[in-house]
Amino acid sequence: MKRIGMGLVGAGLIGPQHIDAVRRLGFVDVVAVAGSSEKSAKEKAEMLGIPKAYGGFQALIDDPDVEVVHNCTPNFLHLPVNSAVIAKKKHVVSDKPLAMNASEAKQLLTAVRQAGVVHAVTFNYRGNPLVQQARAMIANGEIGQPHFIHGHYLQDWLIKETDFSWRIEPEKGGPSSAMGDIGSHWCDLVQHVSGLRIESVLADLTTVIPTRTKPKVARESFAEAGAADAGETFTVEVEDLGSVLVRFENGCKGVFSVGQVCAGHKNNLVFEIDGMGGSVRWHQERQNELWVGRRDGGNVDMAKEPGMMDESIQHYTHLPGGHQEGFATAFHNVIRDIYGVILEEGARNDIRPPAFATFEDGYRANCIVDAVLASSAAGGVWTQVQY
Repeated sequence: MKRIGMGLVGAGLIGPQHIDAVRRLGFVDVVAVAGSSEKSAKEKAEMLGIPKAYGGFQALIDDPDVEVVHNCTPNFLHLPVNSAVIAKKKHVVSDKPLAMNASEAKQLLTAVRQAGVVHAVTFNYRGNPLVQQARAMIANGEIGQPHFIHGHYLQDWLIKETDFSWRIEPEKGGPSSAMGDIGSHWCDLVQHVSGLRIESVLADLTTVIPTRTKPKVARESFAEAGAADAGETFTVEVEDLGSVLVRFENGCKGVFSVGQVCAGHKNNLVFEIDGMGGSVRWHQERQNELWVGRRDGGNVDMAKEPGMMDESIQHYTHLPGGHQEGFATAFHNVIRDIYGVILEEGARNDIRPPAFATFEDGYRANCIVDAVLASSAAGGVWTQVQY
């Protein structure tokens, strides 16, 4: 099998997950990492066992041994890094959101179409086996046409005034925090599973903590503040909580909430899709279960049991029933599908369609976030998503 050289730009919270996922494939060599400085890059390279380290992303992109670039930088670097990769006609895997806004995302989508490279956005929850089971059940008509989609994505890592991240700095994270960071996940996931596109939104966003203490030294997201972190007062301009009414195509209705200030909710993503013949509900913190609801015949908590799942998606499971699979496995499944397309080994076919999101999906997610922001800014009015 052909070996592929991979380079990582940015090795913060999510970067090591990319490394683990590609190494599980067995045919990908992680050849280089780029950081904000040569010193930080060398430290990450030594920690992760990567042979080359660069103090800037362009040097990594120019490396002839790098064929695929994974962009795990903060949001404001997604456009320049992704653009530089595409300009070299190398395959690109970008963290979400694809860009700071829909205009930037459109530039990237146009560029990858012209370059003819493989492009992906790591909306990683798509790779969970029971997410794919729910998708297969809906595609097979087992719950009927969806008429209501609802859920939430709640976290608590920004509930303290001392909690801080580049994600709440508009010049680095963009014009949205909770919606852009985690709401984009929810919107992508329910569209992927239901097969329905979001057409319009009515949003109510708020900032629960309007001022925060910005630490003197930047720290990783989800990290607790220390006594020595005290810094300057920072005025927050982005939302940390919000609710959105949704209209999908074909008349389906929806509603969801996002929040990063909800105590006790660590990574609580839930979606439920209701049809006339049944309902399916998936909870990210109980991701080896899929609730199936029926009017007649009783409800079922379906466990991840390969032999009981739809044949078309059994390849997303790696262990027998009763052996739990989680976040890392879902991430690996998405990465495996991406590299399957790169290898052109039949990942794009009717039997095993890939689960990963492309720049097209990333662009749509940015369009939805832009519409949510516009709706809330206008006082909560129905706003068409401009794709």
